[in-house]
Amino acid sequence: MKIYTKTGDKGTTQVYTSEVLRLSKDDIILECYGTLDELNSHIGLLSALLNEKENLSASSLSCEFLQSIQHNLFSIGFAISDKPQLNENSVEVLETAIDELQSTLSPQTKFILPGGSQLGAQAHVARTIARRAERNLVALSAQQNIPDICIAYINRLSDYLFVAARSFNARTGIADIEI
Repeated sequence: MKIYTKTGDKGTTQVYTSEVLRLSKDDIILECYGTLDELNSHIGLLSALLNEKENLSASSLSCEFLQSIQHNLFSIGFAISDKPQLNENSVEVLETAIDELQSTLSPQTKFILPGGSQLGAQAHVARTIARRAERNLVALSAQQNIPDICIAYINRLSDYLFVAARSFNARTGIADIEI
């Protein structure tokens, strides 16, 4: 099978929702898909970087945990296409991970600059993309039904990525840069 079809050469693409649609490539649905794909790729990079530094991993910072997040991001894409697959448990898993990681960190009393270790900086990049994905999903929800669980999951994911960034930095001895 060839990777190119040439059907999108004029700025449209086919999308499979409850019906097959041909949409402009700047449609909000495709913006959501693209942002989720970008977020998924950055979490994949975070996982690859973590794999090189396995001694820093905890259950909620493991490659396996990050891959479960990647699978959930695909599920959100399916939900946009009219087939929701996430459940409340997926949000609770992130909340448990956040609580576990935060219990090992010093209290945050000020805003901090993104950065620090390579893992921490990458988690911050993924966090900012998660925030954009959330904004895109909210915008799309004004046009079509987006299950609330999808927006809640992305919102909690950005919180998780923030705490993960702080945790990666703490585990490598790099202090948060407060502002």
